[in-house]
Amino acid sequence: MAIGEIGIVVRGQGLHEFTEQVSDWLAGQGVDEGLCTLFIQHTSASLLIQENADPSARVDLENWLSRLVPENDSLYTHTLEGPDDMPAHIKAALTATSLSIPVQSGRLMLGTWQGIYLWEHRHHRGKRRVILHV
Repeated sequence: MAIGEIGIVVRGQGLHEFTEQVSDWLAGQGVDEGLCTLFIQHTSASLLIQENADPSARVDLENWLSRLVPENDSLYTHTLEGPDDMPAHIKAALTATSLSIPVQSGRLMLGTWQGIYLWEHRHHRGKRRVILHV
């Protein structure tokens, strides 16, 4: 059993792939079989397994969720941190804050076109923390 942390630098709203960072961390743990759990320690970002071959799939997902949960909705009262804050909380509530991926022969058992993404729901640039456990 091992636990670790990865810092993901984000350039603003959108999907940021970090599959390679998780694979590199896993390789250093000496674990042959198990379940790799990822957990994001934030309320305005989420985790996702999604296609990593065609960037248009990510663009379509981002556009769809932004249309579903728009900024500047008059319904929102939680607005002190900016017009993207409450929508970010709603988007995180609709998506996932943790993922579980099987490990076999020391490797993540992801499909051919699957990647691990941090979905940043705020406009800010910065760093997000993801906790890993295997």
